[in-house]
Amino acid sequence: MSLPQGRRSSTFSRLLRHGFTDPAAAEVLVESAGLTAVRTDPVLLDALGVTADPDQALLGLVRLVEVLEAGERRTLLDTLTSAKPLRDRLLGVLGASEALGDHLARHPHDWHALVTYESSDLHPGVAEFERGLASATDPDLLRAAYRRCMLAIAARDVCGTSDLAQTAGELADLATATVRAALAIAGAEAPEDAALCRLAVIGMGKCGGHELNYVSDVDVIFVAEAVEGAEEAAAMRAATRLAARMMRVCSDTTAEGTIWPVDANLRPEGKNGPLVRTLSSHVAYYRRWAKTWEFQALLKARPMAGDRALGLAYVEALSPMVWQAADRDHFVTDVQQMRRRVVEGIPAAHVERELKLGPGGLRDVEFAVQLLQLVHGRTDSSLRSGTTLTALAQLAAGGYVGRADAASLDAAYRFLRLMEHRIQLYRLRRTHLVPDDKAGQRRLGRSLGFRADPVAELNREWKRHAVEVRRLHEKLFYRPLLDAVAQLEPVETRLSANAARQRLQALGYADPAAAIRHLEALASGVSRKAAIQRTLLPVLLGWFGDSADPDAGLLGFRKVSDALGKTPWYLRLLRDEGAAAEHLARVLSSGRLAPDLLMRAPEAVALLGAPEGLRPRTAAALEQEVLAAVGRADTPEQAVTAVRGVRRRELFRTAAADVTGELDVDAVGTAVTDINTTTVVGALRAAMNAVEATEGPPATRFAVIGMGRFGGREQGYGSDADVMFVHEPLEGADEPRAAAQALKIANELRRLLQIPTPDPPLLMDADLRPEGKSGPLVRSLGSYAAYYRRWSLGWESQALLRADPMAGDEGLGERFIELIDPLRYPADGLDEDAVREIRRLKARMESERMPRGADPTTHAKLGRGGLSDVEWTVQLLQMQHGGRLKELRTTRTRRALAALQAAGLVGADDAAVLDEAWVLATRVRNAVMLVRGRPGDTFPGDGRELAAVGRYLGYSAGHVGDMLEEYRRTTRRARTVVERLFYEYEA
Repeated sequence: MSLPQGRRSSTFSRLLRHGFTDPAAAEVLVESAGLTAVRTDPVLLDALGVTADPDQALLGLVRLVEVLEAGERRTLLDTLTSAKPLRDRLLGVLGASEALGDHLARHPHDWHALVTYESSDLHPGVAEFERGLASATDPDLLRAAYRRCMLAIAARDVCGTSDLAQTAGELADLATATVRAALAIAGAEAPEDAALCRLAVIGMGKCGGHELNYVSDVDVIFVAEAVEGAEEAAAMRAATRLAARMMRVCSDTTAEGTIWPVDANLRPEGKNGPLVRTLSSHVAYYRRWAKTWEFQALLKARPMAGDRALGLAYVEALSPMVWQAADRDHFVTDVQQMRRRVVEGIPAAHVERELKLGPGGLRDVEFAVQLLQLVHGRTDSSLRSGTTLTALAQLAAGGYVGRADAASLDAAYRFLRLMEHRIQLYRLRRTHLVPDDKAGQRRLGRSLGFRADPVAELNREWKRHAVEVRRLHEKLFYRPLLDAVAQLEPVETRLSANAARQRLQALGYADPAAAIRHLEALASGVSRKAAIQRTLLPVLLGWFGDSADPDAGLLGFRKVSDALGKTPWYLRLLRDEGAAAEHLARVLSSGRLAPDLLMRAPEAVALLGAPEGLRPRTAAALEQEVLAAVGRADTPEQAVTAVRGVRRRELFRTAAADVTGELDVDAVGTAVTDINTTTVVGALRAAMNAVEATEGPPATRFAVIGMGRFGGREQGYGSDADVMFVHEPLEGADEPRAAAQALKIANELRRLLQIPTPDPPLLMDADLRPEGKSGPLVRSLGSYAAYYRRWSLGWESQALLRADPMAGDEGLGERFIELIDPLRYPADGLDEDAVREIRRLKARMESERMPRGADPTTHAKLGRGGLSDVEWTVQLLQMQHGGRLKELRTTRTRRALAALQAAGLVGADDAAVLDEAWVLATRVRNAVMLVRGRPGDTFPGDGRELAAVGRYLGYSAGHVGDMLEEYRRTTRRARTVVERLFYEYEA
């Protein structure tokens, strides 16, 4: 029967005011026959209006009353209107959990579990839950009983009777009772197996830590022993069958649903290991084979079910090993790997919704607390709780975490876990994702007490807590260190000197005593500088700790701070420019080259904070600057000092941009070549000015021709400048005088660039000139023409492929290129004898020039598939085809390779293989120079230096072996292509 419009409008309005999102549907439910007795009672709508989802709560109530028989229905409704505790509990659960509403529709009499409201009912433990499950003699009965117990836990939770820690503890206790009941069912089904063995179930993870979620895998480890008189192998088989059956009782899905998966993958060897081991087998594994993360997992181990004496013996035997884990050889490396939480594994669409693994998520808090427990729990037994919030409080009480930081982290963790609980409670599904729909976010926000604008308030609080966790995550490790060394004001507790050393050592510092001295120097005192550095250092120390050499980073920061600490702009840079501080930390801990360049002129740190500070300057801008500096100088020495100062600053800019990931390998090569070219331009102007001052007006034109990587614009940080010098007498000039003047210019140029100064020298190598070291240092253009016409050898023509004018007279440089083009790009290509000679020279170089003892599989220049292999292959093809294909006429290897592919002379797959090998080998050489501060063609032998090279190449801590294997694999593929294209070997 339809209702009058006025009545409908009144009910509709009331429903809207009470938070219903679909008042029309709710109106139909309110008018349903099952609610006849209470539909006019105002307390019902008031109670529904404060639930997480009034529409869902009303629907769940109607479903419940409709399946109850008449007498039971009256009892429920009478109690509902007269007893506020039941009303709040029942409607609160129905509004928060669709899944528990379904359970009540299947088991309507379970509403009685919410009626009792006595002190003993407030916080039940394992014993109370065991009584609640006592009648469950088969898996389906156990599932129903489990849900009935969970119903009461959820009611206390949503009504605020239990806080987060109590709810998580109750869920863990219920899990304990459930596992015991499941084990009893398994034993009853196979009494002969139960009679052969003693089986203990060890709780792990959140269950072991007494902080379980509503829906979570229950992590366990099984340990068993044979009973007296039983054969061990038979007992282990029996224990394995019991354990497997117990897992199925909990995990299987039946008409009553499932409880939760029981996960035994934390056991020794994981899925590959036996499900059940003896105690001695467990001990032997952890003594010999266990990794750091496995000891971290044991922090939460506790006897849960089965033979209690055996479970206690397990914990007693393994606990000492947990607290010795920080003394293990690879602890620091393992910690660095674990600290780099792999968020890449989270789908991109989920990262921003991920409560557990996302940045600022629950895992950040749990990992931080567990790491501090491992570091300090070995000497302080008060820190050994398996419960995150308890352990955090213990760390704060002991001074290992600042009290204010601990309080902030406690509040954030509680809020995030409460969000997680409410999300899982809705459908009792295992998830850590915040709903992406408005309805889900509204329900979640209301369940957390947000009423005015639930979605906006939820997101605002969630983001605030996540940011706080992110902010505190690193600070948690380092702030107490600074409090310990600064000692500015009395506090109740501080880290002891020994605890500070332990923490620094665990975070990767090889010399914690020196690190503490640096921290004392940086953070002590009441100056503005010390105050700013105390604020910044916790973050800087974390960045240093992520590098391969934290000690070097901290030492470098102290040196820069000592040099610039009283400079106002430096303090502002650190305080206000977040990116500048991070760039500084990464540069200082990247190796020797960039810090050495910075220490020679610390004011260059300003580049790290400038908007365009890490963008390489153009060659034109650099040339303008150095020529102006040369023009202002009074002497050639002053001029070249200014020029080399510009070079040092620009090398630092490029190195800093490189180590912070701003430049690719081509950009680095171009930038370094531009810097060195500009240096030669400035030094040449100074040299010519000096010669003019003594010799009078110029008698000749002079040009510097770049060769090798210099001419190819592919220089690395450690590259020399391979050059040739060419001159051309001016019209009417005396040729002997012109030649003498040109030689003086070349010698003065070389002298100026090698004058000892604090700045790195640029070595000029002219050995690629005609006749090498035996020939004249400088030749006229005509002399070059005569030599190349009569005496030129094949290797000289090949070397000229990289020739390019770099400095001096532009017209002369162009005429030199016109002279050599027919040599390097023969019109008819190469004949068979010329090709054979090039191959012979390459083979001879491979056998004679490889350094003694060097590994040919990892030598970046001369090794298998390295730079020489790729470049000789490309250059042979350029000489064979460059005469007819002008697009091959380039001094750059990668451009030439791309042109060869475009011309169909190299297949796309082969070109990609060669390109990849060339880029990788070039990056290795750059990395070695950045890390060691001196050039090298092989991977470093020192472990820290090798790890730093790995970081530059993108490998995280502990993956040096992967780096070397990948290098060998890449260059092995390249060598195969080289043998086919260069030597024409058939596979």
